[in-house]
Amino acid sequence: MLIFPAIDLRDGQVVRLVEGDYDRMTVYGSDPLSVAKEYQAQGAKYLHVVDLDAAKDGTQKNLAVIQKLAAESGLKLEVGGGVRDEASARRYLDAGVSRVILGSAAIEHPEFMEKLARQYPGQVAAGVDARNGYVAIHGWKTVTDIVAYDFVKSLPQQGIDTVIYTDISRDGKLQGPNLEAYQALSRIPGLNVVASGGVSAAEDIQALAGMHLYAAIIGKALYDGRITLAEALSAASR
Repeated sequence: MLIFPAIDLRDGQVVRLVEGDYDRMTVYGSDPLSVAKEYQAQGAKYLHVVDLDAAKDGTQKNLAVIQKLAAESGLKLEVGGGVRDEASARRYLDAGVSRVILGSAAIEHPEFMEKLARQYPGQVAAGVDARNGYVAIHGWKTVTDIVAYDFVKSLPQQGIDTVIYTDISRDGKLQGPNLEAYQALSRIPGLNVVASGGVSAAEDIQALAGMHLYAAIIGKALYDGRITLAEALSAASR
């Protein structure tokens, strides 16, 4: 299983939110590149980046930072936040990003997601955020009547081979991932499942790896020193 350390960007700074709440934000650094290079030095090969400014208002004000991360960090980037049309997706891909993540746009405009997946095969993922089993959109503020599992199950038929699945109730709380949900998702054929939210210990990673998931994202647990990247990588390879 792959490990994606996470960098969330707001105003060019490295931050973390709790349950997606912009009013519950902690700043962890002002130099994202140095954070990314440290991850690379510790053995990381991939980086999960969320542009929180773009997610909130659609402005890709952190694009130059992301371009620098892609060019100088030595890591392969997947980036989400504010990908609402082909132009915004192309800006990230042209900046050197390996994969873009569609969030609300994947739910509200599945035809756009399918078109983008055809244009950029293997470079488009869906970001599915769930609250109590239902898909949430618009920065997790709006909970739809769409069953998250059912939507995820439909993704391979739409040309999407990777999903980043976040259980909102676990995000930023260091309470462990929703293992039951990931066990169910792991059985969907033709889909790479990335676990996001709540991963806080080597035992969490081992449990997810035992389900043969594609990857897990680790954010707050790294910043708060609950687990080192070396420990995470080791647990993922067992």
